[in-house]
Amino acid sequence: MNTIETTLSIVALGGVNEIGKNMYVLRYGDDIIVIDCGSKFPDESLLGIDLIIPDISYLLENHDKIRALIVTHGHEDHIGGIPYILKQLNIPIYATRLTLGLIEVKLKEHGLLGSTDLFTINAESTLVFGTIEISFFRTNHSIPDCVGVVFNTPEGTVVHTGDFKFDLTPVNDEYPDLHRMADIGSNGVLALLSESTNAERPGFTPSEQLVGANIEDAFIKAEQKIFISTFASNVHRLQQVIDAAEKTDRKIALLGRSMVNVVSIAHELGYLNIPDNMLIEPSDVKAYEPHRIVVLCTGSQGEPMAALSRLASSDHRQLEVLSGDTVILASTPIPGNERNVARIVDNLFQLKAKVIYGSASITGMHVSGHASQEELKLMLSLMKPQYFIPIHGEFRMLHQHRLLAESVGVDPDNIFIVNNGDVVDIINHQASQRRKITTGNTLVDGLGIGDVGTIVLRDRKLLSEDGILIVVVTLSKMEGKILSGPDVISRGFVYVRESEALLNEVRQITVQTIHKLQEKNITQWDFYKQMIKEAVGNYLFSHTKRRPIILPIIIQV
Repeated sequence: MNTIETTLSIVALGGVNEIGKNMYVLRYGDDIIVIDCGSKFPDESLLGIDLIIPDISYLLENHDKIRALIVTHGHEDHIGGIPYILKQLNIPIYATRLTLGLIEVKLKEHGLLGSTDLFTINAESTLVFGTIEISFFRTNHSIPDCVGVVFNTPEGTVVHTGDFKFDLTPVNDEYPDLHRMADIGSNGVLALLSESTNAERPGFTPSEQLVGANIEDAFIKAEQKIFISTFASNVHRLQQVIDAAEKTDRKIALLGRSMVNVVSIAHELGYLNIPDNMLIEPSDVKAYEPHRIVVLCTGSQGEPMAALSRLASSDHRQLEVLSGDTVILASTPIPGNERNVARIVDNLFQLKAKVIYGSASITGMHVSGHASQEELKLMLSLMKPQYFIPIHGEFRMLHQHRLLAESVGVDPDNIFIVNNGDVVDIINHQASQRRKITTGNTLVDGLGIGDVGTIVLRDRKLLSEDGILIVVVTLSKMEGKILSGPDVISRGFVYVRESEALLNEVRQITVQTIHKLQEKNITQWDFYKQMIKEAVGNYLFSHTKRRPIILPIIIQV
């Protein structure tokens, strides 16, 4: 075999030095395994963009070598990109029952369910693809059915932890399989890829069970309706809300499509235990006394169109928050969402609601699903890897995870902090990071996948800042004379009725530009448009210090 065929390569396509759109690739010879396929939401700079998914150019170039997509768990940053990727590349998917159930909903929405091969796995499963044997181990997270992945290759064993924490008193009694992890480590781990989200947090992450007692206490004290917002995918949290509602004799109404979908799937598959007749429709809430109602809704991150935001703005068509109602935000804002969450909290206080919000350590209404420093060190100590690649986090988190690895004995020279597109190659047990592959962000806008690029985004930014000015002029095709116009249309630039002098000057500049070009016997209409755009743009900037998008339209008759 030649060198490339005997190289074990680990490629990051997403999820390194960022939060979200996780995707990693393991390749040995002609066998490629993809791990996770997530998405993330855009920031305010990506105007009009709905979703960001990984660039899969590398996978498209090697489509005939891809054997499987392994999904570690059902969070959006690990499954959100699947339907968009499948439209370009049909890959068999392997995931646990709940994860597969959540994926199926997405595939059904996109019309892909019938054309996709889906396979159920569990912590005891073993898969073989060419020279790669894959096994799994059970972990804890804020959603059930999470697994770490073990890749046994001729070069050595690679472990991908997925998202995890060590919850020794889990809500669902599914304990992390410490014995299995120790066994994997005792057999030798060549390389470990471990998540870094909480690498800056000291100590251990508290158990989810602590939240249940605080939710129950808040339910007992609430005198009227309770609105509680949390991540729809946090099935353990949903079960604790259900348990507290049962103990306080309350009915539950669900708000938000993702909440309805997750509760339906988790209940159907047996991951949620819901008493008969507990769930009611939002339209039926008014038929019950306020102290008998819990509304479980989405929007804990301040999303403008989510249920909690509309409730806080008194803009929900079925329900309203009244004076004396209790509103619980059972989450911590993701960095960047603080302002939106604060706005919702302000609105809720204006409605005279009792709002439980703020730091999870103060309210007791949230614990993280990610491992803190001592748990990350425990995973490193169990696996005892020769090489270590911190993943799932921004650079400061990856750097802190590197320090944790060094503190438990990993050779500093054997730790690789990579960026998306970086490749770690291992040949004869020697690892190196010397090459990159094409990667980046693919932007999803409506039904378009990757058709919005930097030029379109630049135009959207200009439109949002300085607006648009359209100059329409009709010319005679035979003689070149101006038959009508120039007409000037302003949108988002200046108010027409108060800017007649400015717009009249734009008309004069347009006419002068056309006459100068005609005197030079220039007949190319594209050149006319370019010169009008430059002349008008220079004038407007000198008088307004703004740069609107200028769109000249020449009509020939």
